[in-house]
Amino acid sequence: MANVTDLQTKYSKLAQEYSKLRAQNQVLKKAVVDEQANSASLKEQLKQRDQSLRKQEQEMDSLSFRNQQLAKRVELLQEELASKGDSPSQHGLQTQSVFDEDLQKKIEENERLHIQFYEADEQHRRQEAELKARLEELEKDAEQHQTAVDLLTTKYVETIERLQSDKARLEVKSQTLEREAKECRMRTEECQQQLRRCQSELNRQVKQSSSVIQEKVPFNDTKFSDYNSLNVPSHNRRHQLKARDVAGQALSFIQDLVAALLNFHSYTEQRVHIYPLDSSIEPISPLNQKFSQYLHENAAYVRPLEDSFLQLYQSITEDTVTVLETVVKLKSFADNFSTYTHFLQKILPYQLKSLEEECEAPLCTTALTAKNKELQSDTKKVTSVFEKLQNYINLLALPSVRQDAMPQSSTSAVFTQLAACLHSLHDAIKEMSKHYNQKAGIEQELPTVTQKLCTTTECLLGSLGSLTSSTGKIATFFSNNLDFFTSSGYNPRGCTVALNPLQAESMLANKKKAAIYINAIKKARPQSVPYREALSNRRILTSSTESREGLTQQVQQSQEKIARLEQEKEHWLLEAQLGKVRLEKENQRIADLEAQLAAALGGSPNSQTAAASTLAQSQEEAETELRATGKETTLCTSLVGMLCTTPTVEHVGDEESREQLIKTHYMARVGELTTQLQISDSKAVHFHSECRALAKRLTIAEKSRETLSDDVKMANQNITRLQDELATTKRSYEDQLSMMSDHLCSMNETLSKQREEIDTLKLGSKGNAKKNKGR
Repeated sequence: MANVTDLQTKYSKLAQEYSKLRAQNQVLKKAVVDEQANSASLKEQLKQRDQSLRKQEQEMDSLSFRNQQLAKRVELLQEELASKGDSPSQHGLQTQSVFDEDLQKKIEENERLHIQFYEADEQHRRQEAELKARLEELEKDAEQHQTAVDLLTTKYVETIERLQSDKARLEVKSQTLEREAKECRMRTEECQQQLRRCQSELNRQVKQSSSVIQEKVPFNDTKFSDYNSLNVPSHNRRHQLKARDVAGQALSFIQDLVAALLNFHSYTEQRVHIYPLDSSIEPISPLNQKFSQYLHENAAYVRPLEDSFLQLYQSITEDTVTVLETVVKLKSFADNFSTYTHFLQKILPYQLKSLEEECEAPLCTTALTAKNKELQSDTKKVTSVFEKLQNYINLLALPSVRQDAMPQSSTSAVFTQLAACLHSLHDAIKEMSKHYNQKAGIEQELPTVTQKLCTTTECLLGSLGSLTSSTGKIATFFSNNLDFFTSSGYNPRGCTVALNPLQAESMLANKKKAAIYINAIKKARPQSVPYREALSNRRILTSSTESREGLTQQVQQSQEKIARLEQEKEHWLLEAQLGKVRLEKENQRIADLEAQLAAALGGSPNSQTAAASTLAQSQEEAETELRATGKETTLCTSLVGMLCTTPTVEHVGDEESREQLIKTHYMARVGELTTQLQISDSKAVHFHSECRALAKRLTIAEKSRETLSDDVKMANQNITRLQDELATTKRSYEDQLSMMSDHLCSMNETLSKQREEIDTLKLGSKGNAKKNKGR
């Protein structure tokens, strides 16, 4: 049962961890959805920025085109002026003034457009830098979320493996319990057969004994109390078994109580050395030094309680007579209990003064002072209850020392008062534990509290808890067995007189003599295999065959499990390799995406150089195409870095070459942005698929956990049912055997009495016959 409880606690812890991980997974899912929404909004912003950039580039192209037109017009005007130098000066001046005004307007418009373009370019660069920083943050968050999801996956896998191992262990345990149940059924069948044989034999003996009693017994002395008091009472084996069982249970409770008292006194000593003054820093007060010295000697007063009660338990056997008059070892336990009570009385004033010193500490609050006063009253109450227990235990030990020390009518009253005193002890210690818990909570709020004091206080609270539990168990145990303690186990049949220790000794001596006599009159039987030996050999044979079958089944199951585990191992190895390949691909894809994004955005010098290189490549491709067609272009750069062309061949069209270059440049840009968009979409789809796969794994893990928990519950129910069946069968067989043995003992006693009476009657008849002959 302890293993089952441990498994239940482990499963409860695993369920708590699983609920925590499930909550974290929900948070991560929500974060992934938020990040997807943020990425979609960023894409929209990026599209808008690209559209504004295209508009601005178109405006710049139109401006550059108008600048070229103006330059051509100025050149034409200059040529006309040069060709018409001989015209009148007035006409030239008018024409010149018109051209100057037109030129001035164009120059002003050009400057205004340049300023607008510069401002738009600066704004675009700032927005591009902000978007790039935001993108980096989002990528970092995505990596963190991915690591968190991986950790959750590993935890789920470990939890599933652990649950599978627990399930296998429980299956093995259930198989062993089934085998034990089968053995118990076989034993019950054998015991039933033995019971039938014993019943038939007892019926035969009863008939024979009744006929002998009717024919041979002329006088029954049990009808008269005066004669019946001289008879030795029969041995009550059931009472002895019950007394030994009760003493064993009491011994386990006394051991728990001794361990709790040792821990309580030891941790109290440690606390005295720590609070209110730490002995490692400054010396403590003389009062606490003396108190600590007394507490250090607690083992010399507490250990003898367990030793003396162990001797009392060992003195109670199946062949003895256990009543208050015969339990001699109870006196040593009472003496040791009195010694421990004197120890408590000795340390009581020191404990009270120590609590007063804690109240006099500079940082002691009013609430802490009140709790210390309550603890003082609790300590006094516990000591007084131990004194009462000492008096009652000494009263119960008196009949084994002196005869007629306590009347039989007062025994039940002493046991009843002792049970009430044990309950009051449990209540007092429970109240002390409650006040110590409240005091510890107040002390933790003090600024000067140390970790060593907190640890010692926790240990002290734990010892008080175990002390409360042990005293409660003792009080409940004593109250439940109060009827057994107050009942008289040994009395002559039909008599209410208490058993005398001398009568008990004579009864045991007569029992030994009868056993020796029965062994002496037994006849030697021919040599053969005894029935018990044959029965034990048969049990060994059946158990060995069953164990061999169970071992073969276990070997087959273990082989199947090994094969299944190897398959799962290969599967998970392949999964790990695929995951590593996916991770490498994703890292490479992220690096390519970052490089392409940096080249497309151009927010840094490296990105600007990359953009310039792409522009140069597009220009070189356009030049090669024009050269292939027999055309040549000359490239120049304006103030804003835009591309303009100047024709060098008369038959080459300026507009066609410029449109071709602009078209190639924008087609290249469109292709790059299209690839970036495709990569972003593929990454988003990948993340979405990963999240769906994780959700599926989570649902599968939850279903497997539910099935495993159901299996564990069924196994626990089977275990408890089998244990209950085993306990009931054992109890019934023990009761039946004890009743049969008691009946056999009573029948043997009656037969021996009848034989003795027959012998006495024969001797009396022979004496009468001799007297008659003499007359």
